[in-house]
Amino acid sequence: MANNFVEELRWRGMLHTEMPGTEKHLLEQMRSAYVGFDPTADSLHIGNLVPIMLLAHYQRCGHKPVALVGGATGMIGDPSGKSSERNLLNEETLRHNQEAIKIQLSHFLDFTSDAKNAAVLVNNYDWMKDFSFLEFIRDVGKHITVNYMMAKDSVKNRISSESSDGMSFTEFTYQLVQGYDFLHLYKNMDCSLQMGGSDQWGNITTGTELIRRIDQGKGYAITCPLITKSDGSKFGKSEGGNVWLDANRTSPYKFYQYWLNSSDEDAEKYIKIFTFLEEDTINKLIETHKEQPHLRSLQKRLAEEITAMVHSKEELSNAEKASGILFSKDFKNEIKQLNENLFLDVFEGVPQAEVSRDKIEIGLDMIAALAAETNFLASNGEARRALKENSVSVNKDKVKDDYKLTTDDLINDKYIVINRGKKSTFIIKVK
Repeated sequence: MANNFVEELRWRGMLHTEMPGTEKHLLEQMRSAYVGFDPTADSLHIGNLVPIMLLAHYQRCGHKPVALVGGATGMIGDPSGKSSERNLLNEETLRHNQEAIKIQLSHFLDFTSDAKNAAVLVNNYDWMKDFSFLEFIRDVGKHITVNYMMAKDSVKNRISSESSDGMSFTEFTYQLVQGYDFLHLYKNMDCSLQMGGSDQWGNITTGTELIRRIDQGKGYAITCPLITKSDGSKFGKSEGGNVWLDANRTSPYKFYQYWLNSSDEDAEKYIKIFTFLEEDTINKLIETHKEQPHLRSLQKRLAEEITAMVHSKEELSNAEKASGILFSKDFKNEIKQLNENLFLDVFEGVPQAEVSRDKIEIGLDMIAALAAETNFLASNGEARRALKENSVSVNKDKVKDDYKLTTDDLINDKYIVINRGKKSTFIIKVK
């Protein structure tokens, strides 16, 4: 084998629990392992990146990764870490989501080569759809006791919670369905290891139990820690909700910014988990960062690596350009090179006001542009004072009170950026 996979996870801080004997099992020969992904959306989000990286490191260590899209389990809903049931999806939606997820996974995994350890994508709906209820409870259900199922944290937490909803039988059986997935892959694809987040331990070990009881075989398990942020806020969430891998849901610029804004403590942890950089490289980066933390070199490298991987080097380049644009000495020319979506990303949340095009075409004086036409400033008097203080700029160029806004000031033929001092930014949108 190329590398010791378990050792790789260990130094990266990606190992939470391993079943005894797993490391030895993986050192003997190439093994197949699977991770399950929830197909309830047509994009994964950065909360899925840890299990994706598990599979990617697994393949790099010479083993065969299996990505399982939970078409069947997605129709039920995993109770782990949740306080309520999820909406159920139809088959057509699940198939569409599966294809979209495979495209995203292919940024990390090699599905197409002739190598023995090329990645495989499977959908548990394919083997569950023809399984009748009677067959399932006869062939699978009888091998696991209710006592065993009730002892799982995912079940205990829901049943003992104060929620009056309790837990449906459908969700209660989830661990059996996931356990059967492991048994099916064990028998049909010689898949001997399941990996996932630490909250999946109960479901994974149900699978190893089924393999032992039904097939007299031996399944193994590895879980990774659930990622937390040092400030206690939830990892993978921004003000707008989930940070998605799909550029249409979370733009590459916002994606890049999410990583760039990591705290020092988090960046030190994330660069080990979310990049393929070697240990020596990472240790040098951490040392350099500690010497000059204000340069945020660790965050920049983290954001570079992961944005290029999830999106592309071109999108990374655009995101970097946009990130530096507010401090650029050539702001006016550089801002005009951004497309409209990227421009709006950079200035998200900045107050906007609309002004009719004919007013710009004839020339709009600055006092009106700051006050009467936009209400950026409270009065003409305040606008006049700001201009006299020389604190107003148009597209980062200082202007006097005799300046008029014209079509020459337009960015993307419809926007003008106005600043008052360093802290107040406004956008005029021409309609």
